[in-house]
Amino acid sequence: MRHTRTVLTTALGLGLAAATLGAVPANAAAPHNAAPAQYGSYSSHPSYVSYISYEKSKENAAATKAFFEAVKKSVAEKRAANPGAQAVTVVYSAANAPSFRSQIASSTQIWNSSVSNVKLQEGSNPDFTYREGNDPRGSYASTDGHGSGYIFLDYRQNQQYNSTRVTAHETGHVLGLPDHYSGPCSELMSGGGPGTSCQNATPDRNERNRVNQLWQNGFVPAAS
Repeated sequence: MRHTRTVLTTALGLGLAAATLGAVPANAAAPHNAAPAQYGSYSSHPSYVSYISYEKSKENAAATKAFFEAVKKSVAEKRAANPGAQAVTVVYSAANAPSFRSQIASSTQIWNSSVSNVKLQEGSNPDFTYREGNDPRGSYASTDGHGSGYIFLDYRQNQQYNSTRVTAHETGHVLGLPDHYSGPCSELMSGGGPGTSCQNATPDRNERNRVNQLWQNGFVPAAS
């Protein structure tokens, strides 16, 4: 998620890895151009128990909040500059993830048809960006430590798991949702917890309601 005015101090990710998806501890080795730390990633990890433990940690909770607050701040600044806007729109760029344009478009359509208080839209001056590449930890939402946020989509992981689910899950972090690895396949934010057979790429009712709650009223307080 690239945005020059957004300050992201931590990283939050949810990757799909070889076996199950889990969180990436803050002390994990970071890939080139990645943030100092990334959280909630679909990635290789010693055990499923570790995923669940990390999901409930203060570190993961803080990362989720920081990531969402940064995107919210970016959007609020734009709304303050254009107070007549009726809808809350989060702008993204997919220029650095050309291999996943179809999945990103599908994820955008899924979210835009699922919630009413916020819309995703591709455009200039983005609030976040998508990137692609290889990372042993899988896909994640992260920061680069310089005020720019992004979703990283890992090639191998997206071959093993439903790629649209991976993308929609990571985008869920942008909209404020935390990981819930112990949830069923019907929960988008359960990520890789249900395994590679899970094909669901749509948020359930609770997830939809939560996003609508988080984005209601257009962030008027944040803008001020």
